Amino acid sequence: MNYKRYFIPNSMVFITIVTYNRKQFLLDYIDLIKTSITYAKTKISFNIEAIVILKDHIHFIIQPENIDDYPNIIKYFKTYFSRNINIDNSDLTEGKKHKKEKGVWQSRYWAHIILDENDLNKHIDYIHYNPMKHYNIAPKDWEYSTFKKYANNNLYDINWCNFDDKYKISELDLE
Repeated sequence: MNYKRYFIPNSMVFITIVTYNRKQFLLDYIDLIKTSITYAKTKISFNIEAIVILKDHIHFIIQPENIDDYPNIIKYFKTYFSRNINIDNSDLTEGKKHKKEKGVWQSRYWAHIILDENDLNKHIDYIHYNPMKHYNIAPKDWEYSTFKKYANNNLYDINWCNFDDKYKISELDLE
């Protein structure tokens, strides 16, 4: 299957990376995730606008200096992380073993070019809403996202997306 990637200069990109078979281990490797991001930044210049790390996937919005570089940013991140983790890969298919994959990440990732400010705000909301969506944890209580940074800069009320709000914004389903 051919995947078409779009490259609009000076754009931000919403990206979702998912673990292989949705294994739930990412929160055990927060420091390695941070180091992997830092490593990718040594290879290619980019900013992270928003991020959330969950047990089995990561959503983030990046703005690469050169939009053509975002696939390589993901490659550097995933490769560095995979090379530096020791994980049970007994459930790998023979094809994946033959390709010397470790069973850390799904092969593909989701990428969406941010089209305008409204689209950006919708995706930032979705990122920060994710702990509520998956675990019924309010964004202010989830330490693995940029929500508190946004709230400290008065871009969100600290109580945004409380339990009453969950059903009002549940249409934010971008997975």
